[in-house]
Amino acid sequence: MALALAASSIAGAASAQAAAPQANVDAVQAQIDALQAQVQLLQSQLNQMRSQAAASSAAPAPTAPPAETKPATVASLAQSAQAAAAPVAESEEEPSKAWYERLRLRGYTQLRYNGFLSGDDTAPDGLSRLRSVHDASINESGGFSLRRVRLVLEGDVTDRVSLYLQHDFGAAVNNQSGTERRENFGQLRDAYVDVFPTRDRTVRIRFGQSKVPFGWENLQSSSNRLTLDRSDAINSGVPGERDIGVVAYYTPTRVQAIWDRLKENDQKLFGNYGAFGVGVYNGQGTNRTERNNSLMTVAMATWPFELDGLGPMFEGQVLELGGSAMLNKFRPEIRAGGVSAVDYDDNRVGLHAILYPQPFGIQAEWSGGRGPEFDETTRTIREQSLGGGYVQLMYDMGETAVGRVIPYARWQRYRGGWKASTNAPRLETDEFELGFEWHFMESLELTTAYARMKRREPDERRVGRAEGDLIRTQLQWSY
Repeated sequence: MALALAASSIAGAASAQAAAPQANVDAVQAQIDALQAQVQLLQSQLNQMRSQAAASSAAPAPTAPPAETKPATVASLAQSAQAAAAPVAESEEEPSKAWYERLRLRGYTQLRYNGFLSGDDTAPDGLSRLRSVHDASINESGGFSLRRVRLVLEGDVTDRVSLYLQHDFGAAVNNQSGTERRENFGQLRDAYVDVFPTRDRTVRIRFGQSKVPFGWENLQSSSNRLTLDRSDAINSGVPGERDIGVVAYYTPTRVQAIWDRLKENDQKLFGNYGAFGVGVYNGQGTNRTERNNSLMTVAMATWPFELDGLGPMFEGQVLELGGSAMLNKFRPEIRAGGVSAVDYDDNRVGLHAILYPQPFGIQAEWSGGRGPEFDETTRTIREQSLGGGYVQLMYDMGETAVGRVIPYARWQRYRGGWKASTNAPRLETDEFELGFEWHFMESLELTTAYARMKRREPDERRVGRAEGDLIRTQLQWSY
């Protein structure tokens, strides 16, 4: 009996030992089956995402057939999960910024001081004093002045729309107390929106108050210009440089590439106003009410030529050539009050050439045409011929031990009316300026110049020309 019980126990133990491996195999198989099901689910989701991406693509790529499912291990499952997660991460776009997060605030301020070395800072009634239409602080009183205090808000509202808003808090107004002048009032300079019809942004249409594309120097920002003031001849076409209207600009990609390279080399560009521009404006000038039912038409073209093919001497050099034209009807302000009831033709053409300083450069412009001008003989405003321009030499010394230094010399001449002043008085300007711009610290630059001036005062009640020698200085800080 005992032997029978022992034999039975041994047989049961052997049977249990034989069943245990079978149970382990079944458990492993169950895990494999579960992993295969998960892999198939992930593969199905991956194929679905690829199909959706292909459907939304303009040129869909054929979706590869699903790979044959094989028994998976834990490692292969992890790889499949990573492969499935990667397209999801790549397909997720960065959330677009709100419009107010796309805007930025910047600006600059210019502090000036003009000092007479000699000349006609004063004169008897009826004779010209040495004055400039560009800087009211050139007078017998002298002192410091804030020539410009600019604040700019700009940015892309969307990928196809951008805005630009600029105020100048260095403007002045008259007749606040008798004839007393008040300084540093806020004045709107620019308020426009750019619309880009194409994704590459080679074309832009600008609506609002903006610069008029007449004259290369007029378009260049005063914060970027080498000389202290613009020339009389070029600026006489659009005093204040701005008007309200609509203008379209086109910049080919090859031209933009050249300008981008010049900008990387810290060249003083005129700003991206397009290689070609055409627009219509009110025609009465900056912040002035439209006075006639006539629009000013303006067109401009400019093209930079790379001179590398001319030999090693011209490697990296760029020569930019262009021109502009305007047709306008203008009504000047008159001494009796208000504006003239007569429309005067104000038609001009201009040419420009710039050899960017690398390190030596030349810049020149010339303008001519007909416009309103006070006639001393008839004591009335008449349409008369006008013309003039400037030639400027410069040398970019680059970074020196004391900072970046750019010496320059400019000569300018103009004969013609200044339509922005009362009664459109005649200007007779001959001026030579020798100076330098010194970037001695980040965001700070100092311009110092000697000027030999011979000018007619912009006042038809004074005759003759005044002359003198001045030392002019300007400190500019950007922010």
